[in-house]
Amino acid sequence: MARGRKRIDTGLALMAALCVAGCIPGGVTSRGLEPEITEAGAPAAPPAAEPVAGSDAPVWESRSVAANASDVTGTRYTVQPGDTLRGIGNRTGAGSEAIAAANGLSAPYLLRPGQQLTIPGGRYHTVAQGETGIAIAHAYRVAWSDIVTLNALEEPYILRVGQKLKLPAGAQIAAPATATPAARPGTAQGRIGALVVNIDDVVTGSQPAIAEDTPVPAAKPARAPVAATVPVAVPQAFSGRFTWPLTGTLLTRYGPVGKGQISNGIDIAAVRGQAFRAAADGVVSYAGSEVAIYGGLILVSHGGGWVSAYGHAERIDVTRGQAVKAGQVLGIAGQSGFAETPKLHFELRKDRKPVDPLLYLPKN
Repeated sequence: MARGRKRIDTGLALMAALCVAGCIPGGVTSRGLEPEITEAGAPAAPPAAEPVAGSDAPVWESRSVAANASDVTGTRYTVQPGDTLRGIGNRTGAGSEAIAAANGLSAPYLLRPGQQLTIPGGRYHTVAQGETGIAIAHAYRVAWSDIVTLNALEEPYILRVGQKLKLPAGAQIAAPATATPAARPGTAQGRIGALVVNIDDVVTGSQPAIAEDTPVPAAKPARAPVAATVPVAVPQAFSGRFTWPLTGTLLTRYGPVGKGQISNGIDIAAVRGQAFRAAADGVVSYAGSEVAIYGGLILVSHGGGWVSAYGHAERIDVTRGQAVKAGQVLGIAGQSGFAETPKLHFELRKDRKPVDPLLYLPKN
């Protein structure tokens, strides 16, 4: 999608202070940390902050990032007997993912002696234990989505200790180089570079880095908090179908909604306190309130690149890393975030891209 296209999936602190007419999708941008535009019909000024019961602390706030980037000069490399892509990356200082992308290589990344490889020059960050993509992008004041693209990162988006990530042009060291929470709605931003995230940032950049070959614990159905240093086990594949998360009147459809705005999902009218349910089996990858426009927000990973999102929760009944079944209660709907009336905002995403939920839900 073109950057100039206005999207609704927003992480918003103070729109009046940070976003002007015609603003582009936000998150961690090259100009700092900015919001995306509000959803259709949302007020221009944020409502008073209301804590969302059951929210987890965001993983990206648990680990500071040491901005250790080094510059690599672009060159050509001749593959030697016994070389691996990872070893070439370590010797040249470039990331193996960036080398693969620059040379059109795909798994299992087979190399042959004498093969000529382009070593992409640029600035590379070396990942440390527990670091998240969101915090890394914040440390250099660049868009995490740009880092994902440059390095061809894929689900489950778990970084490994020692991995070298190519940074976008213009990467700089923020001060301080740590992830800090966004100002709550109704309060001043308060500090330079307060962290503002959107749904795609959370989907792709909230897993903590671990050492290579470290096993990721299987998700369990019990509501037991997963340590911020432990990644969430994302299902490998999805072969089921989606069901309605809540019964109610359809308020907003997917797609254009007027005034140049586009809805990334659907809004379903709810009675305040009405339970909403998982649309399919999966694992909770996020349960919090850091994407301010949606207030209480739950993201469920279903495998195969599928993610469902549930916004405006008044109470969250699940936790990060918890395995859930289709039809299981995730929380109760309300008026959190920018909701003017009780409702549930529901999205389906495939390989990071929002799709029309009505194409995948049973016909009513």
